[in-house]
Amino acid sequence: MTTDEIGTGLAALCKTGKFDDAIAAYYSNEIVSIEAMPGEMHEMSGIEAIKGKSAWWAANHEVHGVEVTGPYFNGDQFVVGFKMDITPKGGQRQTMDEVGLYTVSGGKIVREVFYYDTK
Repeated sequence: MTTDEIGTGLAALCKTGKFDDAIAAYYSNEIVSIEAMPGEMHEMSGIEAIKGKSAWWAANHEVHGVEVTGPYFNGDQFVVGFKMDITPKGGQRQTMDEVGLYTVSGGKIVREVFYYDTK
């Protein structure tokens, strides 16, 4: 698959809330994921770790809505924007704005880096 096909497919699935389907379809088994937050989830490697992170997110957040922008392409990379209306378990409802930078190699996403306000 090309970077364009992967980015377009990932964004389409995310727009309908099918994040786990996007991981299954487009991520390499050797995926590396970098989060802006410190701690154990800052850098994770391998598809099973990423599936675990996704399961943790779903178990700890109520998602009221997601707005997805992009993808926007540059060579073997693309960016997708996410604006999420969420309530963390035990927390207050909030809007989270983030951007994901994805790198493609061998027809799969091999790296994702997320940027968001950590304050």
